[in-house]
Amino acid sequence: MPLKRILPPLVALLLLLPGCAPKIKIFASQATEPLKEYVVDGKGEGKIALIHLRGFLTTQPNQGMLRSQPSPVQELVNALKLAEADDEVGGVVVAIDSPGGTATASDVLYHELLDFKTRSGKKVVAAMFDVAASGGYYAALPADWILAHPTTITGSVGVVFMRPKLSGLMDKVGVDVEVSKSGKDKDMGSPFRPTTPEEEALFQGIIDDLAARFHELVMANRKLTEENMATVKTARVFTANQAKAIGLIDQIGYVQDAFAKARELAGLEEDAKVVTYRRDLYPDDNPYNTLDSAEPFRPTLLGVDARYVMPPSAGFCYVWVRGVTR
Repeated sequence: MPLKRILPPLVALLLLLPGCAPKIKIFASQATEPLKEYVVDGKGEGKIALIHLRGFLTTQPNQGMLRSQPSPVQELVNALKLAEADDEVGGVVVAIDSPGGTATASDVLYHELLDFKTRSGKKVVAAMFDVAASGGYYAALPADWILAHPTTITGSVGVVFMRPKLSGLMDKVGVDVEVSKSGKDKDMGSPFRPTTPEEEALFQGIIDDLAARFHELVMANRKLTEENMATVKTARVFTANQAKAIGLIDQIGYVQDAFAKARELAGLEEDAKVVTYRRDLYPDDNPYNTLDSAEPFRPTLLGVDARYVMPPSAGFCYVWVRGVTR
């Protein structure tokens, strides 16, 4: 068989099975510089810490062409530790721009923010930017105040389990996979064969269980009416105006409004400093700079970060998958 016919399905297999495929690094350089504090707004006494949470939420480090970057979970925890240790910091603004991510990463972020509040007694304001959906919204739930930009998309309170199927493609190119297993369900979810009705039921049970946890946390933190919660459970997304009307957020505004609310909740003066934590110094720094350090290469699919539509490993995700499902 010609190589050009065999190569595409083999490449697809490597992309779809990251847990089994070898990890290839061109350079092993790591982002090892410590985080340092930089002032991005205000000149008064006291501080509000600005922490960015963006991209696909995972506990895995971001693999670049030139180096690896810490995962979003690791970076948030690092920044929270600095904010907690600084007695001048009265509160935190978490700027969220994320469609969500893995169920575990989203839940860890929720846990870490809640623990930070409990340990430190410091206030947390969540400020949503372009998208704060699914796991991005999950991570905002511990906040004392949730603010969305006028054009934010949020919601998508639910779970998705994407499992691409290659069986049709493999039939066309004459490729097969033999599987030996210890139990009948050991390879459930395999991309190499159709899913059985029994497996569909098992998957749905897992999805329902994970969704129930998400729903319980929304109810515990937002106190929605039964009618509004029923709408939220459809897992649809909402505009900022819709989210405020249904009770998912507290305010519509801009990042400066989030700073003002955090200063108010922390009992700080109106011009208290806003600090952020970065590895590199940037000229003319400001709150909209989301870089902690020089960015690694990230794979793109038609100009879109490929991690948004191709999660780094198989699993159940609190993520809003835009325009790629039927």
